[in-house]
Amino acid sequence: MNVLEEIMIKSGKEKIHMTLIDPASQSLKKSSSIAADAEKAGTDYFMIGGSTGITQSVMDECIIEIKKRTDTKVIIFPGSSSMISKYADAIYFMSLLNSTDPEFIVRHQMKASQFLRKFNLEIIPMGYLVFEPGMTVGKVGKVDLIGREDSDQALSYALAAQFFGMKLIYFEAGSGASSYVSPALVSAVRPNIDIPLLVGGGIRNAESAREIASSGADIIVTGTIAEKSDDVYGTLKPIIEAIKS
Repeated sequence: MNVLEEIMIKSGKEKIHMTLIDPASQSLKKSSSIAADAEKAGTDYFMIGGSTGITQSVMDECIIEIKKRTDTKVIIFPGSSSMISKYADAIYFMSLLNSTDPEFIVRHQMKASQFLRKFNLEIIPMGYLVFEPGMTVGKVGKVDLIGREDSDQALSYALAAQFFGMKLIYFEAGSGASSYVSPALVSAVRPNIDIPLLVGGGIRNAESAREIASSGADIIVTGTIAEKSDDVYGTLKPIIEAIKS
């Protein structure tokens, strides 16, 4: 069974938690330590990536170290065409749909496509949308930000992604965001699409995670909260329990 099949089956039974680890945010040792503690806390998958200035060799080293210490599947979350690795289990082949720059909509994807064809790596097409406040990804990706309450525009983009044949849609407020995507927006969008919805950015505690999950998100993504914590297990465990409950 491939990773997408696992996600589809699992999301039909329970909410999923994914831990985002950015190799540019800390040392290899710290990244693998975060992964090990997140696995103990019950995370379902690792997303590796985020920053745009990460090379393939850095991705390789990070994923190899994480796989030495864990059994959890690794999905690449690429910020550029250089962020690929044959050591991952899958990669989000994603388009930043509300970017104003073709580089992030299709050109990075074009640059990476022939390399990916050579790797034994599962490709998961995903639509990626960035909402206010957007943070670094909003600036770097030259994003026309969607208002955190603008459910009509969010639904229109999500349906476009679905009609393009994308298998997942990701609503992102930006790493370290002061506020996450509105639960009311999630509630308005999710019943009207047929693909799993990921939500991330600004989710810092069990209450916010539970609120987003209860609103209809299939997959909750947390990253910064773990990277900045001195107790990753203690930080993630209540969040994951809140999602699963």
